[in-house]
Amino acid sequence: MRIDRIADVDELEDVLSRPTPEVIETMGRLEGDVMFLGAGGKIGPTLARMARRASDAAAVPRRVLAVARFTTPGLRERLRSWGIETIACDLLDRDQLARLPRVPNVFYLAAMKFGTTGQETMTWAMNTYLPGMVCEQLRPARLVAYSTGNVYPLVPVGRGGSVETDPLEPVGEYGMSCLGRERILGYFSQKLAIPAVLLRLNYAQEPRYGILVDIARPVLAGKPVDVTMGYFNAIWQGDSNAMTLRAIEHVQVPPRPINVAGPEELSVRRVAEEFGRLLDKPVTITGTEAPDALLSNGRLGYELLGRPSVSPDQMIRWIADWLARGQPIYDRPTKFQARDGKF
Repeated sequence: MRIDRIADVDELEDVLSRPTPEVIETMGRLEGDVMFLGAGGKIGPTLARMARRASDAAAVPRRVLAVARFTTPGLRERLRSWGIETIACDLLDRDQLARLPRVPNVFYLAAMKFGTTGQETMTWAMNTYLPGMVCEQLRPARLVAYSTGNVYPLVPVGRGGSVETDPLEPVGEYGMSCLGRERILGYFSQKLAIPAVLLRLNYAQEPRYGILVDIARPVLAGKPVDVTMGYFNAIWQGDSNAMTLRAIEHVQVPPRPINVAGPEELSVRRVAEEFGRLLDKPVTITGTEAPDALLSNGRLGYELLGRPSVSPDQMIRWIADWLARGQPIYDRPTKFQARDGKF
């Protein structure tokens, strides 16, 4: 993607929601309306907008619905301005869930990660109990559900990362609850004949949040960067959005797991040093790289859903420029450094 600078939030959200030709083709072939559950988070708005733009480009009239509690001021209005219908709903409220319209294509984004330590019961309710409720109540013809690379164990650096057929051995209650989500969706997929895909995302990035932002911010502030969790995967959110929408054509019973991850094992140390160069700041490193990390192999995802178009170097340049100009961020750290699974 040939953009030197992302000027502001409006341009950023335009870039993140710009559909590829392949996404337009997918939305052109897809039958029926689409609904995004848990659309009020960091990914949902631009993902829903990409579906809207791709459907319009394919000249397919359909409803695109975004469902969330909508606690962020102005979000519903922004989604509506993009031609997306919004429905305020507490998904854990069975009566509210039952009132949602029945549509054939559902993208399941609802989850709880941040603040899970100390709120374990809510974590399990959101990540494990709710998926079963959604399947029972909505019974979609096709379901694409976000999972996470946290269902895998830490693996040795330099061996390519976990693949979809590897044993699932999550570290900590968050990862275990996400494995619970996969198991519950698998059960209801087979019981109710719901074809589904489980997207193990690891990790989406854009200038307002993500591991790259979590590394750049201490560099900019003159604070040390811990490299104990020394390596990670990163994928541009616009690329993960495109892969997510294309996944609707790869649903099956039982659900098919697909990793959505950047192709490189990025070094925290080297990324911090590059941010130091771009931001003209000295870099202080603490810790020593552990021999293992949470790493996913995205090869299957590239074969089925396309390769990322934005390189790590491009993401780093955009993020350095964004932060240097004091543009808005979400201020919600990923806590990717956690090696005990506590978030």
